[in-house]
Amino acid sequence: MSTEKTQNTKKRISSKFQNMTDTNLLLTITVVVFFVMYIGAMIFQGGAFLRPQAFLNILNSQAALIIAACGMSIVMIAGGIDISVGGMAALVSMSCAVYLDYKGGNVFVSLLIALAIGLAFGLVQGALVAYLEIQPFIVTLAGMFFARGMTTIVNTEPFNVQNEQFVALKNARIVIPGLGSTNRNGVYVDAYIEIGVVVALLVVIFFFCLLRWSKLGRRFYAVGGNSQSALMLGINVKRTKFYAHLICGLLAGIGGFVYFLHIGSGSPSHAMGMEMNAIASSIIGGTMLTGGVGNIIGTFFGVLSLSTIQNIVSSAGLGEAWWTGITVAAMLCLFLVIQSVVMARKKKIIKG
Repeated sequence: MSTEKTQNTKKRISSKFQNMTDTNLLLTITVVVFFVMYIGAMIFQGGAFLRPQAFLNILNSQAALIIAACGMSIVMIAGGIDISVGGMAALVSMSCAVYLDYKGGNVFVSLLIALAIGLAFGLVQGALVAYLEIQPFIVTLAGMFFARGMTTIVNTEPFNVQNEQFVALKNARIVIPGLGSTNRNGVYVDAYIEIGVVVALLVVIFFFCLLRWSKLGRRFYAVGGNSQSALMLGINVKRTKFYAHLICGLLAGIGGFVYFLHIGSGSPSHAMGMEMNAIASSIIGGTMLTGGVGNIIGTFFGVLSLSTIQNIVSSAGLGEAWWTGITVAAMLCLFLVIQSVVMARKKKIIKG
């Protein structure tokens, strides 16, 4: 009996070590691909890519996606998926816009509205997935349709927010010393980031630490890797899945507010495709669709890689939407193939 326990313990340790190795390998590939792409763009296309502000503009425009993708990665690591994050972002934007302009509200309360929307979706979807054991794709698909429908109920017409307090916050910039550049008129322009970038970076750091060093983070990996084995180890699988969807909903609410802060308007068409971009960024960042493997830093670089390839295509004069779609599809296929190779190697090691 003791021999059997020893063997099981060795298998668990080996599996855990293998998951860490897979995560590090996929993270390394993602980071290398990003730097190769960006440095290649600087060498062969030059222009805007040579200015630090070009990189900072990626962060400014993709801060909301970084936050949403972090939530998506957590759900995918735990073995699920959430395709409602784009709809939540649109609902948050419209709700906050109507509250600020039509109701004469203030920014702090609008932030609470965004958090409440995200938490409500996270609670309901998490409960349906974890405790009623409904497929997460079906639950979050319903959530996406519900969020989009509620957005049009709140208001059907797009409009820019004129609330002075919000406009002042939207236009706030954090200057990065020493990274400015001289424009064509010979005027020095400071490099800057928006407030949303700071929020996104704090989210990345916090959830990287949570996944790497907390018990909850280790449970996400265990449940996503093998829920039956996690159950045998005494992990509450249902509660862990619930927490994953709850966190994803909360981050979708925060990401929705950051998106609103960047875009400065409400519209039923806002954040279209955000959920697909979040999934793509997670996959490019090394998060496995099968669960159990992933890294928040990889997701961060996944967003940067996705945005960089889009900028490269645009700078090359291929402004049509299908060229961007083709390049993103090619990148996704590449990383899916890499993941398949990693999975095959993992199965071979386990069998051996």
